[in-house]
Amino acid sequence: MNIPVLVLLGFAAWTLLILAASVGVYRWSLILTGRASIVEWWADTGQGSDWYRRAMRAHMNCIENLPVYGAIVVALTVAEVRSPLVDGLSVSMLAARIGQTLTHVGLPPTNASASLRFAMFFVQLICMFAMAAVAAGAQVVHR
Repeated sequence: MNIPVLVLLGFAAWTLLILAASVGVYRWSLILTGRASIVEWWADTGQGSDWYRRAMRAHMNCIENLPVYGAIVVALTVAEVRSPLVDGLSVSMLAARIGQTLTHVGLPPTNASASLRFAMFFVQLICMFAMAAVAAGAQVVHR
């Protein structure tokens, strides 16, 4: 298994972990202590604490970007691309994703924390655009 595929699995694991460790723990702690019922939770309303809402948004950020990275990995795999550049971009993308999530969940919303989150998101965009370009370029060379 190559690095981009391992990173894809890591990204999926991170997405599940943030769901379980933040959203799941928050909801179930309220349900199991009788402070909320299981039927009360709606994804499209502003329920819960500020921290919980940030955790929900951080999880949704992962959900939104996981298929994009997955498509890029499929393209790289089909193009039979294996390179240290793509490996480094993959690892950098996941590190920035984890950093963005931790910043979103762990820091209160300020201009500084929002700027840091955006910077980490921008790193992910650059990495994914670069990997997609490598995959596209490899397809052109193979023709």
